[in-house]
Amino acid sequence: MQMGTNLPKVGSYNRAVVLEAIQVSDGISRVQIAALSGLTAQTVSVIVRRLLEEGLVVEDGSLPSSGGKPRTILRVAPAAGHALGIHFDPREISYVLCDLAGQPVARLHRALRPGLEPDAVIRQMARTARRMLRDAGVPDDRVLGIGLACPGPLDAEGVMDFPPRLIGWDHVPIKRLLEQHTGFPVTCDNDATAAAIGERWAGLARATPSFVYLYLGTGIGGGLFLDNQIYRGRSSNAAEFGHITVVPDGPECYCGNRGCVEAVCCPGAIVETVRARLSAGVESSLSSRRADHQAICAAAAAGDPLAAEVIGEVAARLADAAVSIVNMLDFDMLVLGGPALHEIGGTYRDMIAEAVATRALARRLHTVRVEISPIAADAAAIGAASLVFHATYAPRLDALLND
Repeated sequence: MQMGTNLPKVGSYNRAVVLEAIQVSDGISRVQIAALSGLTAQTVSVIVRRLLEEGLVVEDGSLPSSGGKPRTILRVAPAAGHALGIHFDPREISYVLCDLAGQPVARLHRALRPGLEPDAVIRQMARTARRMLRDAGVPDDRVLGIGLACPGPLDAEGVMDFPPRLIGWDHVPIKRLLEQHTGFPVTCDNDATAAAIGERWAGLARATPSFVYLYLGTGIGGGLFLDNQIYRGRSSNAAEFGHITVVPDGPECYCGNRGCVEAVCCPGAIVETVRARLSAGVESSLSSRRADHQAICAAAAAGDPLAAEVIGEVAARLADAAVSIVNMLDFDMLVLGGPALHEIGGTYRDMIAEAVATRALARRLHTVRVEISPIAADAAAIGAASLVFHATYAPRLDALLND
């Protein structure tokens, strides 16, 4: 049976709907909010008045009207709240302080020293977070919380579950420990889901109901929005794009399967492939010693035959997996992001876009846009900050329907 709800929850949900309508726009009037949301003009007016009183939105100019007085434009008040996003990657920790509009106001990147115990790393995170907030002049009462994006899998309580490439981190309650060391509430999710939420809050997908975010970093993952709601799955680990099989007899993945997208397309796999071919005598401007991922991407962009060949093979495998995802979920847009795009994001985008346009089942019914995120390099850290905004302000059906 359908679950019921009560009026207080409806009021909170409607407030979130109105705030989101303002946040995803570049300026919107009360009349436009009512038309988009289906709420009555009176309900919108009451909610907007409260948001103005709370300082979450501001009136900023006006729009011409066909009749009557001009319509006042509403925008989110950026300084009304801040969130600090932390992206915990096996190679480095990235910090981005964002205002309520999702715009970065401070950034910091720190290499992760190998061999440090989890508690030492988390204490370092906490010290850096506190220092960033102090240096930015953001008082504690304007900090909504800290968002933490980690390699998955994670359970619902923010406990790490055998994270790849992070030896010694299994069953570490990273969310609880970071809360203890900072004194702020922490919202935690895997890096790909965080990046998707960041794209929804501050990127290309602000007004896109259904989209998939393909995250390419040290590993490969995905985040999924369906009908304006983030979809996490039963164990909060949905959209594991990196574990679609694209080479059935390919190399073994850490998950136990063979030929997963991550096993053949991640930066480490690209480096291994190039170095193996160099050792076999394939000519290239690259040397085996200097053939790291960034150098390979730069060489491919410059036209090096070996680098371009390997990147082309990777792009084709990503495209195969992308077509499967499009056919399964039938969404509006696919966004590519993450630090592994470097100089070859355009190659990936073009090959995926061509495959989707020519092979997706619904290609004659609607177009699926394939785009590169404008916040690609810091996608997970900005997404981590957006986790806080999303949890605090976004209209969530699960909160509406459940106690």
